[in-house]
Amino acid sequence: MATFDLVSLVRSSLIEGVLLLAPALLAGLSVALVVGVLQSATGIHEPLIGMVPRLVVMVAVMFITGGWMIERFVSLFQASVLSP
Repeated sequence: MATFDLVSLVRSSLIEGVLLLAPALLAGLSVALVVGVLQSATGIHEPLIGMVPRLVVMVAVMFITGGWMIERFVSLFQASVLSP
């Protein structure tokens, strides 16, 4: 494997990794923002209240986008390993 091939493979892998993690991370970030604002407004500063909704939403997003994530991962694997 030439250096150019390796750099291209690492670059495409990093980009795919960011694309695969983006939906769950963005959902978690948005829920954390909303829960943080609500905790500030009510004065309840319990860490568990902030963690549980974030975890539930991130797991739900992983289930919803799981098929798309697997398709992207398989296509990356086929393009990188199975191609000559």
